[in-house]
Amino acid sequence: MALKKGYKQLMAEAATRIEAVTIDAAKGLLDDPNVLFVDIRETRELERDGTIPGAFHAPRGMIEFWVDPESPYFKKAFGEDKRLVLFCASAWRSALTTAALLDMGLDDVCHLEGGFSAWKKAGAPIAGWDSKAHATVPKC
Repeated sequence: MALKKGYKQLMAEAATRIEAVTIDAAKGLLDDPNVLFVDIRETRELERDGTIPGAFHAPRGMIEFWVDPESPYFKKAFGEDKRLVLFCASAWRSALTTAALLDMGLDDVCHLEGGFSAWKKAGAPIAGWDSKAHATVPKC
């Protein structure tokens, strides 16, 4: 199967038009009430590794539906007019997701440089994750 664009090209194109925040800059945003950290990793990743304290979980496969107020899956957290800082494990999924949200018209969205792996390696704060307490995936 010949692809017109592979993931590397998609990520390179996204990088030219999205903002990546450094770990140090992101740490400074943790207590900002106008910022929402959004963890787009799969639930099993959160259960295994934890997450950034206060992060909202929005799985990559649902986020376009969750941010659209016209979607039956819309989540109020995305309607609060906050700066969104997306992150995944290595900043690949979050780069593509940030580009997708920009394409949808969100303008105050960025992603975490290096992802949660870099966050953890830097010794930044990590919160545990309980999937039962945070059941967010709708039944389709």
